[in-house]
Amino acid sequence: MKSSAPSRILSGPVPVLDAAIRERVARLHVVVVGDVMLDEYWFGDVRRISPEAPVPVVHVSRSDERPGGAANVARNIVSLGGRATLLAVVGADATADRLRRALDGAGVRHRLSVDPALRTTLKLRVLGPHQQMLRIDFEERPSAPALQANSAEYERIVGEADVVVLSDYGKGALARAAGLVAFARRLGKPVLVDPKGRDYSDYAGATMVTPNRAEMSEVVGSWSDLAELDDKAEGLRAQLRLEALVVTMSEQGMRLYSQDGVVRQPARAQEVFDVSGAGDTVIAALAIMHGVGASWEDAVAFANAAGGVAVGKLGTSVVQFDEVAAFLQGTSSP
Repeated sequence: MKSSAPSRILSGPVPVLDAAIRERVARLHVVVVGDVMLDEYWFGDVRRISPEAPVPVVHVSRSDERPGGAANVARNIVSLGGRATLLAVVGADATADRLRRALDGAGVRHRLSVDPALRTTLKLRVLGPHQQMLRIDFEERPSAPALQANSAEYERIVGEADVVVLSDYGKGALARAAGLVAFARRLGKPVLVDPKGRDYSDYAGATMVTPNRAEMSEVVGSWSDLAELDDKAEGLRAQLRLEALVVTMSEQGMRLYSQDGVVRQPARAQEVFDVSGAGDTVIAALAIMHGVGASWEDAVAFANAAGGVAVGKLGTSVVQFDEVAAFLQGTSSP
């Protein structure tokens, strides 16, 4: 399928981020559903190689922990000025307790279903002075009863939402994504999905899906040039009956596909420190801007800037509305 319109390039700060926009953002309520995790960081110095094996010895001097996955999406919605309610499944363990405390501290409302047999997902990163040395993951898939409880809670509260975000990290929390999408759409709620996997059929009927370049290639295969990518992306958008499809492409910026054609938002100059969690920031920013009635082009311009701010920070970080506004103004085209 050929794209319906030629590609256009947006290089300036399209959104008008005035007081009226900020007031609408403050009234916005976003329900976030998906895989949650706790991201833990151990920072230290490398002074020697272990005598036990040819590996560096990291002398840990400090540590930090942050909500990750869908929890980081919710945290970014709050940091951008909106209100967020997070639905997810966790275990009956200390990691879940730490996650709840972190969410409370970030101002995120949460309704976490407990699966007693589940170990809450934990990603532990060990960092030396200039690089990540090691990552250790603890993760399991939630049980059917826990997913059912999560779905029931979702159906109770989704009517209160202005926007729904599904954040899929492939850990099993969105095994029933098709039903979540269909239920929200019957209520007239927009649904934005950060996808995972090779089969997007469960996302059919959503409002927008936001794969990155690698995720897109998993679904539609490789492409030889951007024209072929545009054809494949428009074909996927039509197949899934989406209003919009956004492909995030790192240094190549973002490509927006909608009934108005293809719009390319170039990457903005920024020193990249850490890309982890940037996708969470992007979909949070898209949800915020779509929720207040911005056009898709304006929403993508804002999200592109938000992602640019996020990659300049360490790990799963949040961005502030004022940071995004300043970034847009500082890198705008004449």
